[in-house]
Amino acid sequence: MKKLTLFLFVSLLFAGCVKNNPDPSWLEVNEWTLENNISITEGELVHDFSDAWVYVDDKLIGVFEVPFKIPLLLSGNSKITLYPTVRNNGISATKKIYPFVEPYIIEANLVQNQTLTINPTTKYYSQTTFRIWDFEDGGNIGFESTPQTTTTIFQSNDPTIIQPFNGNFFGRVNLDETSNFWQQISSNFFNDLPQGGAEVYLELNYHNTVPVVTGVLALEPTTVVSNPNVQLNGQNASEVVWKKIYIDLKTIVSGSIDANAFQLSYDAVLPDTLTSGQINLDNIKLVHF
Repeated sequence: MKKLTLFLFVSLLFAGCVKNNPDPSWLEVNEWTLENNISITEGELVHDFSDAWVYVDDKLIGVFEVPFKIPLLLSGNSKITLYPTVRNNGISATKKIYPFVEPYIIEANLVQNQTLTINPTTKYYSQTTFRIWDFEDGGNIGFESTPQTTTTIFQSNDPTIIQPFNGNFFGRVNLDETSNFWQQISSNFFNDLPQGGAEVYLELNYHNTVPVVTGVLALEPTTVVSNPNVQLNGQNASEVVWKKIYIDLKTIVSGSIDANAFQLSYDAVLPDTLTSGQINLDNIKLVHF
Protein backbone atom coordinates (compact mmCIF):
# COMPACT_ATOMS: atom_id res chain seq x y z
CA MET A 1 0.00 0.00 0.00
CA LYS A 2 2.87 2.37 0.82
CA LYS A 3 4.45 1.69 -2.60
CA LEU A 4 1.12 2.33 -4.37
CA THR A 5 0.66 5.56 -2.43
CA LEU A 6 4.18 6.67 -3.39
CA PHE A 7 3.53 5.85 -7.05
CA LEU A 8 0.30 7.87 -7.07
CA PHE A 9 2.04 10.74 -5.30
CA VAL A 10 4.87 10.81 -7.86
CA SER A 11 2.39 10.62 -10.75
CA LEU A 12 0.34 13.52 -9.37
CA LEU A 13 3.52 15.47 -8.65
CA PHE A 14 4.67 15.10 -12.26
CA ALA A 15 1.25 16.10 -13.55
CA GLY A 16 1.28 19.16 -11.32
CA CYS A 17 4.82 20.08 -12.29
CA VAL A 18 4.04 19.97 -16.00
CA LYS A 19 0.88 22.02 -15.50
CA ASN A 20 2.59 24.68 -13.37
CA ASN A 21 5.83 24.61 -15.35
CA PRO A 22 4.94 24.27 -19.03
CA ASP A 23 8.56 24.20 -20.18
CA PRO A 24 10.24 21.15 -18.63
CA SER A 25 13.02 19.19 -20.24
CA TRP A 26 12.10 15.60 -21.03
CA LEU A 27 13.97 12.36 -20.40
CA GLU A 28 13.06 9.36 -22.54
CA VAL A 29 14.58 6.00 -21.63
CA ASN A 30 14.24 2.89 -23.78
CA GLU A 31 14.65 -0.74 -22.74
CA TRP A 32 17.92 -2.04 -21.31
CA THR A 33 20.56 -3.88 -23.33
CA LEU A 34 22.80 -6.36 -21.49
CA GLU A 35 26.25 -6.42 -23.06
CA ASN A 36 28.99 -9.02 -22.85
CA ASN A 37 31.76 -8.61 -20.30
CA ILE A 38 34.59 -10.39 -22.07
CA SER A 39 36.57 -10.84 -18.85
CA ILE A 40 34.12 -13.37 -17.35
CA THR A 41 32.04 -16.39 -18.40
CA GLU A 42 28.45 -15.25 -17.91
CA GLY A 43 26.34 -17.57 -20.07
CA GLU A 44 23.49 -16.39 -22.28
CA LEU A 45 22.82 -12.65 -22.00
CA VAL A 46 19.08 -12.94 -21.48
CA HIS A 47 17.70 -10.51 -18.91
CA ASP A 48 14.57 -8.90 -17.54
CA PHE A 49 15.68 -5.51 -16.27
CA SER A 50 12.13 -4.25 -16.16
CA ASP A 51 12.71 -0.85 -14.59
CA ALA A 52 15.29 1.82 -13.88
CA TRP A 53 16.13 3.81 -10.78
CA VAL A 54 16.78 7.32 -12.09
CA TYR A 55 19.16 9.83 -10.51
CA VAL A 56 20.03 13.28 -11.85
CA ASP A 57 23.08 14.90 -10.30
CA ASP A 58 23.00 12.13 -7.67
CA LYS A 59 19.45 13.01 -6.58
CA LEU A 60 16.73 10.36 -6.85
CA ILE A 61 14.04 11.21 -9.40
CA GLY A 62 12.12 7.93 -9.12
CA VAL A 63 11.76 4.33 -10.27
CA PHE A 64 10.13 3.77 -13.67
CA GLU A 65 9.23 0.82 -15.87
CA VAL A 66 11.12 0.92 -19.15
CA PRO A 67 10.47 2.35 -21.65
CA PHE A 68 9.30 5.67 -20.18
CA LYS A 69 9.29 9.41 -20.75
CA ILE A 70 9.29 11.84 -17.82
CA PRO A 71 9.48 15.62 -17.36
CA LEU A 72 12.40 17.14 -15.47
CA LEU A 73 12.35 20.62 -13.95
CA LEU A 74 16.04 20.92 -14.74
CA SER A 75 18.17 22.32 -17.52
CA GLY A 76 21.83 22.55 -18.36
CA ASN A 77 24.64 20.03 -18.09
CA SER A 78 23.63 17.18 -15.79
CA LYS A 79 24.87 13.79 -14.63
CA ILE A 80 22.23 11.14 -15.34
CA THR A 81 22.54 7.74 -13.66
CA LEU A 82 20.28 4.79 -14.44
CA TYR A 83 20.38 1.60 -12.36
CA PRO A 84 19.15 -1.69 -13.87
CA THR A 85 16.23 -2.88 -11.76
CA VAL A 86 14.58 -6.28 -11.32
CA ARG A 87 11.35 -7.46 -9.79
CA ASN A 88 12.82 -9.21 -6.80
CA ASN A 89 11.60 -12.82 -6.56
CA GLY A 90 9.25 -12.05 -9.44
CA ILE A 91 7.16 -9.64 -7.33
CA SER A 92 6.23 -6.55 -9.34
CA ALA A 93 5.82 -4.40 -6.22
CA THR A 94 9.38 -5.15 -5.07
CA LYS A 95 11.72 -3.39 -7.48
CA LYS A 96 15.38 -3.70 -6.56
CA ILE A 97 18.57 -2.44 -8.15
CA TYR A 98 20.29 -5.60 -9.39
CA PRO A 99 23.61 -5.63 -7.55
CA PHE A 100 25.69 -7.55 -10.10
CA VAL A 101 25.43 -5.20 -13.08
CA GLU A 102 26.81 -1.73 -13.74
CA PRO A 103 24.75 1.47 -13.78
CA TYR A 104 24.51 3.52 -16.96
CA ILE A 105 25.99 6.99 -16.43
CA ILE A 106 26.20 9.90 -18.86
CA GLU A 107 26.78 13.63 -18.78
CA ALA A 108 24.15 15.35 -20.92
CA ASN A 109 22.71 18.78 -21.60
CA LEU A 110 19.06 19.05 -20.61
CA VAL A 111 17.16 21.64 -22.65
CA GLN A 112 13.69 22.96 -21.88
CA ASN A 113 10.99 21.65 -24.25
CA GLN A 114 13.43 19.15 -25.74
CA THR A 115 13.67 15.39 -25.21
CA LEU A 116 16.87 13.58 -24.31
CA THR A 117 16.58 9.97 -25.47
CA ILE A 118 18.74 7.29 -23.84
CA ASN A 119 19.27 3.67 -24.91
CA PRO A 120 20.81 2.33 -21.69
CA THR A 121 23.31 -0.50 -21.64
CA THR A 122 24.81 -2.47 -18.79
CA LYS A 123 27.04 -5.48 -18.15
CA TYR A 124 27.94 -7.73 -15.25
CA TYR A 125 30.74 -6.50 -12.99
CA SER A 126 34.03 -8.25 -13.70
CA GLN A 127 34.23 -9.66 -10.16
CA THR A 128 30.90 -11.51 -10.50
CA THR A 129 31.05 -15.28 -9.91
CA PHE A 130 28.73 -17.61 -11.83
CA ARG A 131 27.73 -21.25 -11.62
CA ILE A 132 25.74 -22.00 -14.77
CA TRP A 133 23.40 -24.83 -15.79
CA ASP A 134 22.62 -24.38 -19.49
CA PHE A 135 21.97 -28.05 -20.45
CA GLU A 136 24.32 -27.86 -23.42
CA ASP A 137 26.44 -30.78 -22.11
CA GLY A 138 24.19 -33.82 -22.27
CA GLY A 139 26.53 -35.91 -20.15
CA ASN A 140 26.56 -33.48 -17.22
CA ILE A 141 23.17 -31.90 -16.60
CA GLY A 142 24.12 -31.06 -13.01
CA PHE A 143 21.08 -32.48 -11.16
CA GLU A 144 20.75 -35.49 -8.90
CA SER A 145 17.53 -37.21 -7.86
CA THR A 146 16.18 -37.80 -4.38
CA PRO A 147 14.76 -41.24 -3.52
CA GLN A 148 11.24 -39.81 -3.57
CA THR A 149 11.19 -38.42 -7.12
CA THR A 150 9.20 -40.22 -9.81
CA THR A 151 10.56 -38.24 -12.76
CA THR A 152 13.77 -36.45 -13.68
CA ILE A 153 15.02 -33.54 -15.75
CA PHE A 154 16.53 -34.29 -19.15
CA GLN A 155 18.04 -32.42 -22.09
CA SER A 156 15.58 -31.23 -24.77
CA ASN A 157 15.67 -29.17 -27.96
CA ASP A 158 11.92 -29.13 -28.64
CA PRO A 159 11.63 -26.83 -31.69
CA THR A 160 8.14 -25.68 -30.73
CA ILE A 161 9.38 -23.73 -27.69
CA ILE A 162 13.13 -23.23 -28.11
CA GLN A 163 14.20 -19.58 -28.24
CA PRO A 164 17.51 -17.91 -29.18
CA PHE A 165 18.51 -17.62 -25.52
CA ASN A 166 18.23 -21.41 -25.06
CA GLY A 167 21.35 -22.15 -27.10
CA ASN A 168 20.79 -25.63 -28.54
CA PHE A 169 19.15 -27.27 -25.51
CA PHE A 170 17.23 -26.69 -22.30
CA GLY A 171 16.12 -28.90 -19.40
CA ARG A 172 12.68 -30.57 -19.41
CA VAL A 173 10.60 -32.37 -16.81
CA ASN A 174 7.48 -34.28 -17.84
CA LEU A 175 4.82 -35.11 -15.27
CA ASP A 176 1.76 -37.34 -15.60
CA GLU A 177 -0.54 -39.28 -13.28
CA THR A 178 2.10 -41.97 -12.76
CA SER A 179 5.21 -39.81 -12.71
CA ASN A 180 3.63 -37.03 -10.70
CA PHE A 181 6.39 -35.87 -8.33
CA TRP A 182 9.67 -34.18 -9.22
CA GLN A 183 12.36 -33.57 -6.62
CA GLN A 184 15.97 -33.00 -7.58
CA ILE A 185 18.92 -31.07 -6.22
CA SER A 186 22.09 -29.64 -7.70
CA SER A 187 24.90 -32.16 -7.97
CA ASN A 188 27.37 -29.56 -6.73
CA PHE A 189 27.98 -28.59 -3.11
CA PHE A 190 28.67 -24.87 -2.73
CA ASN A 191 30.92 -24.10 0.23
CA ASP A 192 32.00 -20.62 -0.80
CA LEU A 193 28.71 -18.69 -0.88
CA PRO A 194 29.24 -15.36 0.90
CA GLN A 195 27.33 -14.71 4.11
CA GLY A 196 27.05 -11.75 6.47
CA GLY A 197 24.35 -10.11 4.37
CA ALA A 198 26.18 -10.48 1.04
CA GLU A 199 24.10 -10.64 -2.12
CA VAL A 200 23.45 -14.09 -3.62
CA TYR A 201 20.96 -14.67 -6.44
CA LEU A 202 19.56 -17.47 -8.55
CA GLU A 203 18.66 -16.42 -12.10
CA LEU A 204 16.70 -18.71 -14.38
CA ASN A 205 14.47 -18.91 -17.43
CA TYR A 206 11.35 -21.02 -17.01
CA HIS A 207 8.40 -22.22 -19.09
CA ASN A 208 6.01 -24.31 -16.99
CA THR A 209 2.44 -25.53 -16.71
CA VAL A 210 3.06 -26.99 -13.23
CA PRO A 211 4.09 -25.04 -10.09
CA VAL A 212 7.75 -25.41 -9.10
CA VAL A 213 9.16 -24.62 -5.66
CA THR A 214 12.78 -23.51 -5.71
CA GLY A 215 14.81 -23.77 -2.54
CA VAL A 216 18.16 -24.14 -0.83
CA LEU A 217 19.50 -27.02 1.25
CA ALA A 218 21.81 -25.88 4.06
CA LEU A 219 24.24 -28.68 4.94
CA GLU A 220 25.08 -28.45 8.64
CA PRO A 221 27.47 -30.79 10.52
CA THR A 222 24.69 -33.05 11.83
CA THR A 223 21.68 -32.29 9.66
CA VAL A 224 20.41 -30.93 6.35
CA VAL A 225 18.00 -27.99 6.60
CA SER A 226 15.54 -27.60 3.73
CA ASN A 227 14.63 -23.99 2.90
CA PRO A 228 11.76 -23.76 0.38
CA ASN A 229 11.98 -20.33 -1.17
CA VAL A 230 10.17 -19.03 -4.27
CA GLN A 231 7.41 -20.78 -6.20
CA LEU A 232 7.20 -20.49 -9.98
CA ASN A 233 3.47 -20.56 -10.59
CA GLY A 234 2.20 -22.87 -13.30
CA GLN A 235 1.01 -21.14 -16.47
CA ASN A 236 -2.04 -21.99 -18.54
CA ALA A 237 -0.98 -24.56 -21.12
CA SER A 238 -2.51 -22.55 -23.98
CA GLU A 239 -0.68 -19.35 -22.99
CA VAL A 240 2.60 -20.59 -21.51
CA VAL A 241 5.68 -18.51 -22.36
CA TRP A 242 9.32 -18.33 -21.32
CA LYS A 243 9.91 -16.03 -18.36
CA LYS A 244 12.97 -14.79 -16.48
CA ILE A 245 13.18 -14.49 -12.69
CA TYR A 246 15.75 -13.23 -10.19
CA ILE A 247 15.48 -15.15 -6.90
CA ASP A 248 17.05 -13.57 -3.82
CA LEU A 249 18.98 -16.11 -1.70
CA LYS A 250 20.68 -13.68 0.68
CA THR A 251 18.38 -14.25 3.66
CA ILE A 252 18.66 -18.04 3.47
CA VAL A 253 22.43 -18.16 2.91
CA SER A 254 23.32 -15.52 5.49
CA GLY A 255 20.84 -16.94 7.99
CA SER A 256 22.32 -20.46 7.76
CA ILE A 257 25.23 -19.66 10.06
CA ASP A 258 26.00 -23.31 10.86
CA ALA A 259 26.02 -24.49 7.25
CA ASN A 260 29.22 -25.87 5.73
CA ALA A 261 27.81 -25.94 2.19
CA PHE A 262 24.64 -25.45 0.16
CA GLN A 263 22.72 -27.15 -2.63
CA LEU A 264 19.88 -25.86 -4.79
CA SER A 265 16.58 -27.77 -4.70
CA TYR A 266 13.56 -28.07 -6.99
CA ASP A 267 10.18 -29.63 -6.14
CA ALA A 268 6.99 -30.05 -8.17
CA VAL A 269 3.77 -32.03 -7.76
CA LEU A 270 1.25 -32.54 -10.55
CA PRO A 271 -1.95 -30.76 -9.46
CA ASP A 272 -5.10 -32.87 -9.11
CA THR A 273 -6.73 -30.74 -11.80
CA LEU A 274 -4.20 -31.84 -14.44
CA THR A 275 -3.43 -35.18 -16.07
CA SER A 276 -0.05 -34.03 -17.39
CA GLY A 277 2.29 -31.08 -17.22
CA GLN A 278 5.72 -29.80 -18.22
CA ILE A 279 8.53 -27.84 -16.62
CA ASN A 280 11.21 -26.35 -18.86
CA LEU A 281 14.25 -24.60 -17.39
CA ASP A 282 17.33 -22.96 -18.85
CA ASN A 283 20.14 -20.52 -18.15
CA ILE A 284 20.14 -21.27 -14.43
CA LYS A 285 22.79 -19.09 -12.81
CA LEU A 286 23.93 -18.98 -9.20
CA VAL A 287 25.40 -15.48 -8.90
CA HIS A 288 27.46 -13.75 -6.23
CA PHE A 289 30.66 -11.74 -5.72
